[in-house]
Amino acid sequence: MRARSSVLDPILLLMLFGYYPSMTIGPKEGWQVYSSAQDADGRCICTVVAPEQNLCSRDAKGRQLRQLLEKVQNMSQSIEVLNLRTQRDFQYVMKMENQMKGLRSKFRQIEADRKTIMTRNFQELKEKMDALQPLIPVLEQYKMDTRLISQFKEEIRNLSAALMGIQEEIGAYDYEEMHQRVLSLESRLRNCMSKLTCGKLMKITGPVTIKTSGTRFGAWMTDPQASLGNNRVWYMDSYTNNKIVREFKSMDDFVSGVESRTYNLPFKWAGTNHVVYNGSLYYNKYQSNIVVKYSFETGRILAQRALEYAGFHNVYPYTWGGFSDIDLMADELGLWAVYATNQNAGNIVISQLDPQTLEVLKTWYTEYSKRNAGESFMICGTLYITNSHLTGAKVYYAYSTKTSTYEYTDIPIHNQYFHMSMLDYNARDRSLYAWNNGHQVLFNVTLFHIIKTDDDS
Repeated sequence: MRARSSVLDPILLLMLFGYYPSMTIGPKEGWQVYSSAQDADGRCICTVVAPEQNLCSRDAKGRQLRQLLEKVQNMSQSIEVLNLRTQRDFQYVMKMENQMKGLRSKFRQIEADRKTIMTRNFQELKEKMDALQPLIPVLEQYKMDTRLISQFKEEIRNLSAALMGIQEEIGAYDYEEMHQRVLSLESRLRNCMSKLTCGKLMKITGPVTIKTSGTRFGAWMTDPQASLGNNRVWYMDSYTNNKIVREFKSMDDFVSGVESRTYNLPFKWAGTNHVVYNGSLYYNKYQSNIVVKYSFETGRILAQRALEYAGFHNVYPYTWGGFSDIDLMADELGLWAVYATNQNAGNIVISQLDPQTLEVLKTWYTEYSKRNAGESFMICGTLYITNSHLTGAKVYYAYSTKTSTYEYTDIPIHNQYFHMSMLDYNARDRSLYAWNNGHQVLFNVTLFHIIKTDDDS
């Protein structure tokens, strides 16, 4: 389409940092950045700064007033700091004046008796001159601080005027129209994001601790296929002898411990490597290599199928054990199972599954031992494997199902609480969900992306 922005080249390389909007422990106020990228000339593309939807209400202006007042208070504090700095600098100036007077006396002594004082006091004079050198930038900073104070005063006057204007205009805005504009911007943002091709993992940052609960082992997740506004969280404590899944309507409810519903599964699960995908829970049935698909909507099993030759019940677990033989995961390309078989010498096998029937669509065989893997996760059809579940772990190995090739990597992951028993990628949030020794945490990922234009479709 010729109507697309001319700033986009046919193929533009960029680094897009994974983000997780509204993924803080408490509710947020103010404005949020949904996504951003830059073209080759450094210009910003697809950057949307918009108020959260819950701010589009009659108290939005009141919150703006509070924010502006906070800014005025911050500026007042900055002025106080600058005043303290000017007092400090004044002491430096006084010290310099005293040293100048001392130098003047020294020079008089030199004039009176050059021969006797030249050899004795030359080094002393040099040292005093050197001591004066640091005072020069102090004086320059003093001048800059004076100008900065003037700028702050002017800005405070402008903010005061803006506050008065907002107070007069409160109630004059059409909030319904503003809400529709926010929805339109969200739609345009998602359209822009859809032009991003699959990315390659470059960096992992964090974690952010969302909650501390449960035993040392467990799983928690959201649905990467959920519709906009559906932010339900599911929580499955322990790796064995349990059938209870707890549901929370939002991340805030999860943090507060406000459950919306519980599900009693027909079979116990094994391990912690479950996944919620398009409204259904996929998990490994205890003491078997059977994958179960359970519908949260109907409360019934929709499908179950055995993974042929897959080891189970701690035959080929991850390094931490815990019946983690079969790992179910999802990414931008669909549903996956990661496991090991005797036929592949205990090395990792990757199978893509049909989400409806659990039929194996295609299988790849790697040469990486399942027992030497700490955890693993899929991003854009590439399996990333960590070398440990303990402190010092890093993403050490990556296998691409697109090219059927592998490479060794060196991407550190901060194991803050020393023991990782679950690590899964969520394509919607572009984050890694982890269970870290009884702590539910999130990692951000940095992916290398290529933007595709309509000509590339």
